[in-house]
Amino acid sequence: MDLEKYYAKPGKTLLEHTQDVKEQLKLMKEFGLIKSDRIFYLADKACYWHDFGKANREFQKRIQNHTKFNENIEIAHNVLSLYFIKPEDFENEEEYMKVAYAVLTHHNYCDESEVVNSKGELIEDLLSEFKNDVKSIGSRKLRKIFSMVTDDETILTKGLLHRCDYSASAGIRVEYNNDFLTAKLASMINEWKRNNPETAWNSLQKFCQKNANKNIIVTAQTGMGKTEAGLLWMGDNKGFFILPIKVAINSIYDRITNNILHNENIGSRVALLHSDIMTYYAGKANVDEITVGEYYTRSKQLSMPITVTTLDQVFDFVFKYPGYEMKLVTLSYSKIIIDEIQMYGPDLLAFLTYGITMVNKFGGKIAILTATLSPFVKDILIEKGFMEEVVEASFTNDLQRHNVKVYESYIDPKIISEKFYENKNNFLGNKILVICNTVKKAQEIYQQLAELIDESELNILHNKFIKKDRSEKEKEILEFGRTYDDNKNVNLRSGIWVSTSIVEASLDIDFDYIFTELSDLNGLFQRLGRCNRKGIKDVSDYNCFVFTEIDRNILRHGDKGFIDDTIYKLSKEAIKTVDGILSESMKMKLINSYFTTDNLSKSAYIRDFNEVYDYISSLEPNEVEKNEAKLRNILSYSIIPEDVYYNNYDLIEMNLEKLQEPSISLEKKTLMIDEIRQYTLSVEPYILKQSKVTNVIKINRDEIIKIIDCYYTKLGFQMKKNNGYTIF
Repeated sequence: MDLEKYYAKPGKTLLEHTQDVKEQLKLMKEFGLIKSDRIFYLADKACYWHDFGKANREFQKRIQNHTKFNENIEIAHNVLSLYFIKPEDFENEEEYMKVAYAVLTHHNYCDESEVVNSKGELIEDLLSEFKNDVKSIGSRKLRKIFSMVTDDETILTKGLLHRCDYSASAGIRVEYNNDFLTAKLASMINEWKRNNPETAWNSLQKFCQKNANKNIIVTAQTGMGKTEAGLLWMGDNKGFFILPIKVAINSIYDRITNNILHNENIGSRVALLHSDIMTYYAGKANVDEITVGEYYTRSKQLSMPITVTTLDQVFDFVFKYPGYEMKLVTLSYSKIIIDEIQMYGPDLLAFLTYGITMVNKFGGKIAILTATLSPFVKDILIEKGFMEEVVEASFTNDLQRHNVKVYESYIDPKIISEKFYENKNNFLGNKILVICNTVKKAQEIYQQLAELIDESELNILHNKFIKKDRSEKEKEILEFGRTYDDNKNVNLRSGIWVSTSIVEASLDIDFDYIFTELSDLNGLFQRLGRCNRKGIKDVSDYNCFVFTEIDRNILRHGDKGFIDDTIYKLSKEAIKTVDGILSESMKMKLINSYFTTDNLSKSAYIRDFNEVYDYISSLEPNEVEKNEAKLRNILSYSIIPEDVYYNNYDLIEMNLEKLQEPSISLEKKTLMIDEIRQYTLSVEPYILKQSKVTNVIKINRDEIIKIIDCYYTKLGFQMKKNNGYTIF
């Protein structure tokens, strides 16, 4: 068949598109991402045959006339492509079956088996002009083709076809080569040496560098440079840096782009990947002369050498939804850094554990870098088979950064204010961080502190601010929490920030004092890591204050609450043994003593983990649709507070109106949608149920935003009640 005679899409012949797809595959081979000649051979065959079905007359008419697919007169082209594949082109039947499956299922337009079995006459009619080029497909052969669904080589072949086809269709490179990271890291430390000739990579960083070809699990105290250690392990390979919280992800992205890459060629080197990346990209300067939209597309297509992301963006492949192979194959030739594994709840830990065993099976490498690793988590990883080829190391010492006082009471604003004024009167460093377990408690504490301290010295940060305001607050706390000022002197400032757990992970902020509610021991030690981060401040007096009593309704009971009762009780028991200096090694001893498998064997955490893990591992391919594949089990809805909506009415409505114009480019649409989303925040179902919806705006077919009657103040979102308002 002459592929030049037919079109794959307007302005692109079938031959041209096929060549484009095959070139993407060759590029991956050149970059060393496809190490198996056999997999390259199978994928190359799949790339060649995948779109032959587009030659049928109805598809060609549709291309010319710009009409929509009509199932009464047309068959999905991926189904028709199956009939063109020549078995004699392969060394054996098994190879044919693997390629045939990849081609047949490379789109999810229909139930392929049902179409082949029920629409034989229409298929025959559409292929009648290609009698010499097509082969018959009997039911026996079809069953054998579908039996390839769980075959490892088939999964890789199909995943590579997805990657190359999608990239060629989008007009972007499937991959950009990482040929720069090792050199950039060497350049960075050489620059440090010019200021201090004694500078060298520390023991953690050297370990990661030495074991770059292995799976590793590393525990290291905060402030040891885990980001640089992870990147040294990644080296000149495709890599993903996975963190639990968006503000931490943005911070790591900035460190890589600014401190390591010096903003050189960012558009082909490093990407963000989370739900608000367009917002973050739009706020940046021009990226290498490419548009924000193109940068966004490269990021979403997983084309970048380094991607800093959340777990749910890449590990949702564990649901094995149609097309999951694309993400799995990408991870199979990548190195994945998992930062702060201890922050994941039982459901996410289950997804992660199952995911890393799959990735490892297909060739990907894993580095788990964490401040603490509970024995029960390690036992889980051993039980599920991940630990068989893993190198472990711990980098904790007797560094004394924290002097801890424990109060067996609820967090007390009076104690906080007294410390604030004591420091101020004595001209001491006075950066105070207050961390609460819930937004509601953070708002309450802020209000109580406002009665004791001038509000000009108070700040609050949590996830119930609209995106625009939250972004500004995140920038402010990062600036306020710097260890050193611009002159390299210790940053002596005065003020109080009240926050929630969103400040726990991988945020390079350094406060003088911390006051915190107890949640669990791992989380507590993460929180303490935001105080005296560099270990250069005086610890002769208490600088960390822990309040062990918490609101009982946030403890897990049934479907309510989010803090495991067993973990909380163990944490409370452990921290009560502390009064005074708490070294890094002492922290690990407490974790190892209390968070054992035996102590947690009957906990809700372990029960929930097993339940989710069993569910995920039992899923068959294509059993779950992609829109049903959700890693996070807590539903949330986007809303705009009514006051915010009317204060920005003209801008929001102007963007909504422009979105309806057919001539608007995808990039402009994305930017306009993002501008609307800047005024949104996420709320849980129960909040929406208890609130009055006053309007609904439709962004597109899949996204609506509800306008609700509530208060939006300096405290963030507050629910209205019948007689006034309630703090959320």
